[in-house]
Amino acid sequence: MTTEDSEALGWRSVADLVGDHPDARVALIGAGVNERSLTPGRCDLGPKALRAVLPRFSTYDVETGRELATRVHDAGDVAVKALAPAEAFAPVRDAVAAQAGRALTVLVGGNNAVTRPGAHGLGLAKGLEGVGLLTLDAHFDLRDTDRGLTNGNPVRALLEDGLAGERISQVGLSPFANTRRAHETAMAAGIAVRTARECRERGLAAVVAEELERLSGLVEAIYVDFDIDVIDRSQWPASPGARPGGVSVHDFFDATRAVGAHPKVKAVDLTEYDPSLEVGDLGSLTAGRWFCELLAGFEER
Repeated sequence: MTTEDSEALGWRSVADLVGDHPDARVALIGAGVNERSLTPGRCDLGPKALRAVLPRFSTYDVETGRELATRVHDAGDVAVKALAPAEAFAPVRDAVAAQAGRALTVLVGGNNAVTRPGAHGLGLAKGLEGVGLLTLDAHFDLRDTDRGLTNGNPVRALLEDGLAGERISQVGLSPFANTRRAHETAMAAGIAVRTARECRERGLAAVVAEELERLSGLVEAIYVDFDIDVIDRSQWPASPGARPGGVSVHDFFDATRAVGAHPKVKAVDLTEYDPSLEVGDLGSLTAGRWFCELLAGFEER
């Protein structure tokens, strides 16, 4: 055995798949939008923390016997430092649109304000007409926009931009983390509302699969927002909005793999990861595993 072949001091990691690969089918973009977060924090540190943890993950899945092989083009970070969501809109939208030729674009935030420009980037050629939105989120994100854009109103802003409510699915919504007004707004708009309890009782992956199937009959491309505060706070402390009673991290990973496998999912984001709230390295390892599950699902297409 040569020194290069030995696993004595290391292994082939997921980080080895990520780099300057212009012809790769998957792209990674960092978008550390942090301004106007309703709860101040450091979500801008998310992209750096995710990239830094990838060497700790091997490419081999012992449960399936499969080895990840998909190369990922790292398109770098969008220059959004200190930009409010309104100012960051065009740079993030254009960064996603620039990867339109790939099968999947992965946008790592940053707060949830990146979801609106991400969805617009996916549908830049035709507007939002052919785009569907699936959110895995404890919150509706339907706060009013009269005081400007924040991480609490990207879905409201997309409705106002013309995204039809029937082409939106919101999964994992938590009790006592939303308002009656937001719920009524969602129902009046025709948004599919799936609660955290339903996800626990029926299985998050099963609910997500149902909504992906529903959306795929209506749209050409699906954008998925993984607001990671949908996970139970005992398993995910690294988001200010995570609450006790959220979905389990195991179910989150299963749902992520289902999303990655769906052929109409063209872009996803990971939002509300705040490394400053880390307990040990639980946050970065969870985000890293999410990335692995997404790639594993993608390889099932």
